[in-house]
Amino acid sequence: MNPDSVKSTLQTLAYGNVMAAAARDYQKEILAQEKAHASSSVNEEVDLDELMDDPELEKLHADRIAALKREAEKRQSLTKKGHGEYREITEGDFLGEVTGSEKVICHFCHREFYRCKIMDKHLKALAPSHVDAKFIKIDAENSPFFVTKLGIKTLPCVILFRKGIAVDRLVGFQDLGGKDDFTTRWLEALLIKKVIIDEKKKDNDEEAEYDESRRRTVRVSANHDSDSE
Repeated sequence: MNPDSVKSTLQTLAYGNVMAAAARDYQKEILAQEKAHASSSVNEEVDLDELMDDPELEKLHADRIAALKREAEKRQSLTKKGHGEYREITEGDFLGEVTGSEKVICHFCHREFYRCKIMDKHLKALAPSHVDAKFIKIDAENSPFFVTKLGIKTLPCVILFRKGIAVDRLVGFQDLGGKDDFTTRWLEALLIKKVIIDEKKKDNDEEAEYDESRRRTVRVSANHDSDSE
């Protein structure tokens, strides 16, 4: 037999054995990965089932429901006192209205003054979203006693009451740029700054925060959610 032919045959057989061994090793590795993945999936399902019954999650959910219930009850109570809308009152109603709520925003206005109508528009827009304060207006022309008592000289004049006491006021538009084209958001920010209304999140933001809090909890558990009068 030709020595070169024998050598070539042996080399071919050796190469074939190496490739076969490599193929077997590759197949074993694939099977091991599939088995590990299947095992991991089962563990994840078990972990999620356990998390669903996690006392921390249950407490978080219960606390959130209780907070929403308290907020709804508070809102209902304030609504009965006239909160959540922008209303006109008379001089005879004035004392009862400003002393009947902790925070009251009262606009002394004149029916014919253009700037009073602008203030009306913005206060009316704010009232429904700030139930924590009462929004009212009163005709200054028909309320001479309180106009004099409160020293009102310029209209519109928005008096801010806390527990029946006048604590601050907006005279004309001097705190709003002195122009007629200020935005409702500008007025809202000013009232928030004066601590007469709260800066509240929208419902969607509150729900997003709640969902994120739940997700955080799951991750932690998985590792160990001017005119004049």
